[in-house]
Amino acid sequence: MPVGALPARVELPPAGSEQVRRFAADLEAIWPEGLDRADARLGIAVSGGPDSTALLLLAAAALPGRVAAATVDHGLRAESADEAVFVNDLCGMLGVEHAVLPVKVDPGNVQAQARNARYAALVTWAQGNEIAALATAHHADDQAETLLLRLNRASGVAGLAGVRPRGRAPDSDLLLLRPVLAWRRDELAQLVDASGVRAVADPSNSDDRFDRVRMRKALASAGWLDPVALAHSAAHLADADAALEWAAQREWAENVRPQPFGLAYRPRAPRAVILRVISRIVREMDSQEPRGGQVAKVFESLDSGSPASIGSLVARPERGGWTFSRPPKKRRSSAIKR
Repeated sequence: MPVGALPARVELPPAGSEQVRRFAADLEAIWPEGLDRADARLGIAVSGGPDSTALLLLAAAALPGRVAAATVDHGLRAESADEAVFVNDLCGMLGVEHAVLPVKVDPGNVQAQARNARYAALVTWAQGNEIAALATAHHADDQAETLLLRLNRASGVAGLAGVRPRGRAPDSDLLLLRPVLAWRRDELAQLVDASGVRAVADPSNSDDRFDRVRMRKALASAGWLDPVALAHSAAHLADADAALEWAAQREWAENVRPQPFGLAYRPRAPRAVILRVISRIVREMDSQEPRGGQVAKVFESLDSGSPASIGSLVARPERGGWTFSRPPKKRRSSAIKR
């Protein structure tokens, strides 16, 4: 199938246009320290689809000479190598440095594996090319879809908050920016059309086997739902999540203490904060990220006065609080030679 097409000349949005001014303002709101430095380069993750292509065009117009791009080739579709060449050719026409990053995705949860491999490759690329921040093309429709999907899965506040406009790439200190989070999918597609570029069409974006595709279609058919308003709600939930995290850090500092075999916790906060403290205890003692349902069961058991286990830890109610410890290792018996 066609992987995209380039015109003889790519029409960037004019530097003084409303689109470029809006993008520059959105970027400045989340990366003021970067825009103040003339040597700070912005890395763009570009798949060749309309969203990331629009981000590339906007960044090239707003930050001439300060943009680099990378395309991760997961090798999951026959067209992926040609799509990477398409992006490379587009970047060449724009005067933007470009790299193709091949990755290997292990069998299993392909989407999750692909995401992990993608960010790992992008972080390595950015660190090796003096990239100050990495930008991705998540937009308002993505945010709305994520919120509804997670509502349907009974997610807590952290999950419902969706993606933030500014954060860190997974397992790294690399600044991760989402400067078009307030833009609609259609706005980005129209910008690409106006440039003369025909972006890549990923068939997985119309595959009903994926939950997100089904949610996207349902959202499009519900005219009374406003994706921008839903995205704003996710932002409000992000504020609430930050407040809960602040409270959990204070609860930890004031009420968690080491003991000979683990940690003792005297809970004093509301349930939502206590759950976060329990999660942190598990992360620090057992080196794993517990599921929310597991943590809730531990809380309910301890709150009712019964012991519980999670991972390799045993939690017990004690006078005035709870203790978390690992069970003692069993001694291996040895036969006595006579």
